[in-house]
Amino acid sequence: MRNLQTLNVLPILALASLFIKISGLISLQPVLTGPDLAYLSSRVAFRCVAPASSLPVTYELMGEGGVLIATHTAPEGNQTVAFFLKVTATSEGSYHCRATAGGSTGVSNSIKLSVVTPASHTRVTSEPFPPVAYERSRVVLSCDVTKGSHLSYTWFFNRKEVTSSTSSFFSLTGNKLVMGKVIPEHTGYYYCMAWSRVQDIKRFSSSAEVHVTVKVYVSKPSISFSISKEGATYTGNVTCRSTRGSPPVNFSLSLDDREVASLTATESLAAWFPVAMEPGRDMGVARCRVKTEVQELMSEPVTLEVVPVGGDVKAEVEYLFRADSTLAAARLSCRVSRGTFPYVSWLLNNSVLPSETQVDTHVQPVLSHYALADQRRTLLLAKLGREESGYYRCRARDSYDDSGPWVESAAVLVRVTEPVTTTTEVITIAFCCFLLLMLAVGVVIVYKMFDREKAHARTATTNSSSDALHLSAPSSQSGGKQADVSPTDCDVLNRTVDITV
Repeated sequence: MRNLQTLNVLPILALASLFIKISGLISLQPVLTGPDLAYLSSRVAFRCVAPASSLPVTYELMGEGGVLIATHTAPEGNQTVAFFLKVTATSEGSYHCRATAGGSTGVSNSIKLSVVTPASHTRVTSEPFPPVAYERSRVVLSCDVTKGSHLSYTWFFNRKEVTSSTSSFFSLTGNKLVMGKVIPEHTGYYYCMAWSRVQDIKRFSSSAEVHVTVKVYVSKPSISFSISKEGATYTGNVTCRSTRGSPPVNFSLSLDDREVASLTATESLAAWFPVAMEPGRDMGVARCRVKTEVQELMSEPVTLEVVPVGGDVKAEVEYLFRADSTLAAARLSCRVSRGTFPYVSWLLNNSVLPSETQVDTHVQPVLSHYALADQRRTLLLAKLGREESGYYRCRARDSYDDSGPWVESAAVLVRVTEPVTTTTEVITIAFCCFLLLMLAVGVVIVYKMFDREKAHARTATTNSSSDALHLSAPSSQSGGKQADVSPTDCDVLNRTVDITV
């Protein structure tokens, strides 16, 4: 009987033991903690713990592909163990922890470790190279490193950080700084910084500065010439000039379609060429050519002929008024009918006005408020008073010959003692006078019309009264009675009788 009971209990004990083993296996759930980023050659720690275990636990750190890296045994349950590793290039991959306690085994979560290589030997490369481009072209700068991973990039322009939100001139894409259509303002110094961050540790590498040059397309050249005299010899000088562009540029001069001189301007946009010149003689047709690596432009032709000053010289005066029609200034102009390079001088009452460049502190100037413009051809009297009144004349000679003869104009009178009436004021006054005259004529006509109507009315009243008296006299006599007559009626009656007798 006892053996039978023992046999009945054995299956129950076996099931209980199996249940205990299964429950122990299920409850063993280790947890692995550790970094997911780590710098190359640094040291990292992975920690593993089986929080539900009360027995001694053996921990195994497993690498990529189930490779056993290290083993550690915790004498007591619920105790964390640490695995310290030095990060190498082969350390990148997935890690997990396997825990064994009392015949039960559990596998932890996985952590993927990425190895971060700090940037080194950072440099800036450009497209095009060298970094020289003309306006409206495309320039791309790249921030390249010899080695490095998990990198971010920061760009600097003239030592200031470039961001997409603060500058519309640039576009940031990966390690590239893109300038779609460069303008002269893009010229300057650029450098980049490649950097990476692991937790609170940041490592970076900066490049050297690279100078980007944005060139401006050269404009069409202009051409001009001048002449000078030394003793009895005349020398001409032709100037070729562009208003915009980026040096260096090459200028050349051609006479009658034949190139006679050429030079390269490295710091300016102008060139000067000496030529033979003689007043009164046609020395040929000159043109300038400007040339760069991408452009070639020609100036308009100009005839190298110096015409001596001569013919008629005329002075004209024009008065200038303010908005309230008060006199503000006077402007005198000197018209020279012939001459390529006239030098103009002004005289007031036969006294020469000194030029603005000839200031002599020991000589009292004739006028204190005047200005010269248009190569001295215009004299502006900014203040008008008694001292500015008088006779003005202008004279001209060749500017290249100080001993040349003068050609003078007739004198013009500038008077500012009385207010000068403008044409607009004259028209306004004449119109007002005409309007007043028309108004007066209209009043007289209307008055005459009313007076005539009044006279007609008085005449009609007198006639009607006379007719009434003639009709009333017989009726009074035939009745044999005398009607009552007022004094006024008697007067009228008497006047009527006198008229009829």
